[in-house]
Amino acid sequence: MPGLLTSDWGGLSVSSLSGERKDACGLLLYRLSLAMEGNQSQITEFILVGFQLSEDLKLLLFGIFSLLYTFNLLANGMILGLIWFDPRLHSPMYFFLSHLGLIDIFYASSNLPNLLANLAKHKKTISFVPCNLQMLLILSFGSVECLILLAMSYDRYVAICHPLQYTVIMNWRVCSILAIACWVCGFALALVQVILLLRLPFCGPQKVNHFFCEIRSVLKLACGDIWMNEMFLFADAALILVGPLSLILVSYMRILWAILKIQSKEGCKKAFSTCSSHLCVVGFYFGLVMIVYMVPDNSQREEHLKILFLFYTLFNPLLNPLVYSVRNAQVKAAFHRVLQKKRTV
Repeated sequence: MPGLLTSDWGGLSVSSLSGERKDACGLLLYRLSLAMEGNQSQITEFILVGFQLSEDLKLLLFGIFSLLYTFNLLANGMILGLIWFDPRLHSPMYFFLSHLGLIDIFYASSNLPNLLANLAKHKKTISFVPCNLQMLLILSFGSVECLILLAMSYDRYVAICHPLQYTVIMNWRVCSILAIACWVCGFALALVQVILLLRLPFCGPQKVNHFFCEIRSVLKLACGDIWMNEMFLFADAALILVGPLSLILVSYMRILWAILKIQSKEGCKKAFSTCSSHLCVVGFYFGLVMIVYMVPDNSQREEHLKILFLFYTLFNPLLNPLVYSVRNAQVKAAFHRVLQKKRTV
């Protein structure tokens, strides 16, 4: 046997042949590892595609969006100021409304300045860390808003269905616990989504087909398997959207039944007015967000989804102060009292 291993065969030894094969396999593996290293190299920034617009239209939209953003800050800031300084608005309903105003300010501030910057400059890039931070904030504030709207519906349910026990049930301790739970749960659910995304490799392309770092658009750029991310995202959307919406609808069915039993026309009108404002906000918010996150995605819907996101980002933060100030007699009365104080001074 040793002789066979070292014998010549057609002028070529078996030992030299096996050595050349080993060298060739080693060279091939080395080249494959280099290729894989090149393909899996982590990208450090993303390019936000946004909307394909002319320079004149970009300038016009920059002005319009800046005005809407400024009005959003002023309107929600005014609501917060009225609730804070007017003792007559120190009630559970306005306590939750103040949280809603804070969420609207924070949500708009987490993506609108970036959109304005992209409209003003040609290079629409965002680095990896700020992109993940933006995703965390947007998902967090969106989740917290869902839960705050649920807390507000519970407050209305107790106020109308159990008016004699309202001050006992909705005391400040209960309101504070509900608000803290909404913020903690919202941020925790968003943090899970971002942590799951951070485990994925991103090796190109860099173009995010959106005007901000929207999580579904970023997931499409991942090189790894995103099945788990998509399943958790869908489960999160079902938990934070379908669950609260179902409870809100049940609450308002009970509220409607209680309102129909009210003998006084004035009391019935007041109850309908209070609940209709909240239902208007709930319908707009949940309807739009469920279209975005619960409907299966495809390439034809991407441009429509961007427009829906833009509409939501610009107008949802303005809806709350408009609805709760124009349709709310107590807020209008508080505003008039502030104006009268300024005139006397």
